[in-house]
Amino acid sequence: MIADTVCRRLIAAARRAQTQAYAPYSKFTVGAAALGADGIVYTGCNVENSSYGLSCCAERNAVFHAVSCGCRKFAAIAVVGDGPDPITPCGACRQVLAEFAVPAVILAGADDSYTVMTMEELLPQAFQFTVEK
Repeated sequence: MIADTVCRRLIAAARRAQTQAYAPYSKFTVGAAALGADGIVYTGCNVENSSYGLSCCAERNAVFHAVSCGCRKFAAIAVVGDGPDPITPCGACRQVLAEFAVPAVILAGADDSYTVMTMEELLPQAFQFTVEK
């Protein structure tokens, strides 16, 4: 399992990223912080668009940020929102997290209380296609 200190560090980084969210339509800001196996924390926030399908969630932005920096392996990701309960990734984000085999997903609500879930818990029987690397 992932240490509480690591969870708290990632939640704090996700909160900082959340302040950069662009959410003029939903007014629901989300931040994410992915811990790469390289020890670097990569952040992302949700970015909305008036054509909703073009919006992108914080979780995917954090992972895509990491990938664009060369990171392909992850230790964990934290996702934060302002609701009273921890928020969970949407289906698209779950599939992206499964693609990169993120082992621990830290979900936090407004008060920073959190729960940790595995990808198997979040997305049982995820679509997987094996590519030779």
